[in-house]
Amino acid sequence: MLLPAVLLVLGIQTSADSYLSDVVAEMRKEWPHNRTVEIVCHGHSVPAGYAKTPEVRSLDAYPNLLRESLARRFPHAVINITVTAIGGENSIQGGKRFAKDVLSRHPDVVTIDYGLNDRGLDPSAVRAAWQSMIRQAKLSNVKVILLTPTGDLSAKMDDPNDPLTKQAAAIRLLAREEAVGLVDSFDLFQKELAKGTPLVSLMAQINHPNRRGHELVAAGLLEWFPR
Repeated sequence: MLLPAVLLVLGIQTSADSYLSDVVAEMRKEWPHNRTVEIVCHGHSVPAGYAKTPEVRSLDAYPNLLRESLARRFPHAVINITVTAIGGENSIQGGKRFAKDVLSRHPDVVTIDYGLNDRGLDPSAVRAAWQSMIRQAKLSNVKVILLTPTGDLSAKMDDPNDPLTKQAAAIRLLAREEAVGLVDSFDLFQKELAKGTPLVSLMAQINHPNRRGHELVAAGLLEWFPR
């Protein structure tokens, strides 16, 4: 079962039913009144599609899976999903090129996914990098969806003190504070583990999900684009 895509922010509700309503309205338009809807997926190796390094399986990664699902859901829409993710990058590095590589594309929606690679960095610097990207996007009237990290075979995903668990908590907090969208990939993986699914069956290697793992994330993203 997917985590309900609803965040409460000082009494303001950021809901999957309404947050992207203007974007969804564009997707529902038919030719000749429609236009290209641009979604940019920013982050590290996971949205870039890395499987068992150095193999890249971008067709099995969540940006492409989301593209396929949106095409089925909105058959009259022209939808472009651009991936600006770089393998091995963290949010501090990604934040420095955000304006040039992401906002220059004039996106309607941006997803940000750096949780795995932010472990071990200064938490205040990481938070500042995420906030900078979010606020730059807001100033450009771009909607933002944050993603908590996907699974990692080296992490203790049931331990609140594990660095990956802490990254997930920090990203959830940012989404609440900034009133933006959230796909809680970490929670989706945890729910699969609670069902008895072995984590290894969701992974292509220690820190990269396989198609099955990416499908969890894509389904979470799709909830933000209601029919």
